[in-house]
Amino acid sequence: MNYYPVARYHFDLSGTAFGAMAKNGLNDKLRHAGIIDVQFRRVRCNFPGMKVTFHVQRGSNPNYLAVLVEYADVDGTVVRMELMQTRNGRPTGFWEPMRRSWGSIWRMDTSRPLQGAFSMRITSDSGKTLVANNVIPAYWRPDKAYGSNVQFY
Repeated sequence: MNYYPVARYHFDLSGTAFGAMAKNGLNDKLRHAGIIDVQFRRVRCNFPGMKVTFHVQRGSNPNYLAVLVEYADVDGTVVRMELMQTRNGRPTGFWEPMRRSWGSIWRMDTSRPLQGAFSMRITSDSGKTLVANNVIPAYWRPDKAYGSNVQFY
């Protein structure tokens, strides 16, 4: 069940996808059933040849940055994400923790405008850490994905 607080791993589908699991003609009934128990099995992702990508989400601005982690392979359940800003063209040397927004989206809210380029450090649930240096450029834009040269193996 989708209890609060949300379980570490949970099953989240759109209404259309959820209704598609119903028997013929009963999709609306299933969609409107409310909170129900569902059994599922997590499987590890496999993205051969792909590197981790950081997709800056729509609505991001200098005081609010939301980033979706994409293509994190095999060991890629990200449990921590940190950001290092650049000031006056140089990395600050300080890793700032981001907060999980939902799913694989991490965010940072700040009263002081963020300054790129941004380096991102992600940690998986097995404790492996990857650093993507200057992966999001100084002149980043919302709704744009920035590829890295790192991957969990």
